[in-house]
Amino acid sequence: MRLTSAAILLSLIGAPISAQSIMAGVDLTSPAMTEATMTRDEVIAALAAPHADLSGARLNGLDLSGVNFKGVNLRLARLNGADLTGALLDGANLDQAWLLKARMDGASLRGASLFQAQLIGASLKSADFTDARAAGNFNKADLTGAIFVGADLGAELGNQSMGLMRGDLTGANARGADFTGARLVRTVLSFATLTDTDFSGADLSTANLAGADLTGARLTGADLTEADVTSARLSALVETDPAVLRPALNLKRAFHD
Repeated sequence: MRLTSAAILLSLIGAPISAQSIMAGVDLTSPAMTEATMTRDEVIAALAAPHADLSGARLNGLDLSGVNFKGVNLRLARLNGADLTGALLDGANLDQAWLLKARMDGASLRGASLFQAQLIGASLKSADFTDARAAGNFNKADLTGAIFVGADLGAELGNQSMGLMRGDLTGANARGADFTGARLVRTVLSFATLTDTDFSGADLSTANLAGADLTGARLTGADLTEADVTSARLSALVETDPAVLRPALNLKRAFHD
């Protein structure tokens, strides 16, 4: 079964769903998900126009490295397998965009919106998500050294229809990433590699950290109220007051010093 963008949008409006349910029933081998209808030069030409709008554009597999998409509307765009290395996406709208296995190392997404963006398996090494709304699907993504300072990956708790929409980093590699002051309420970080990651001042309340590896992480001033740390590795934490861990759930079932 194939879903059009309109059908996907209707499914979003119809009922509370998780960040992954958008994947259900989508034919990832279809031309809409694998082919491009523009060239790199055509994209750059379109961006030169006032109020450039690439919402819903099919840009799969294109080399868009270093391209300036600052403030551009890319909502529902298809960028699967695209090369956005070093691209400038500050303030861009990437809500519900498809970026499966995209290459975005060193890209700047400061203040961008990635609500329910699909970044499964994407390479985002050293990407900058400072102050971004990043409640997207980062399953198995490479976030080594990524910057999420002040970013919001948490659930929209005040909106029941969107109550399950939250950042999902299941199985992601976020070694050495910076989540200082980030909002991670109800975010899924299960089985993620979070070694040497900085969560100073981050709100991890009710987050799912089951099976995550936080060896050498910094949790100074973090809020772990009811965060699930079942089978998480909490060894060699840096300058972290033991009291920070006390509000967490299943602390006795975690591996820690």
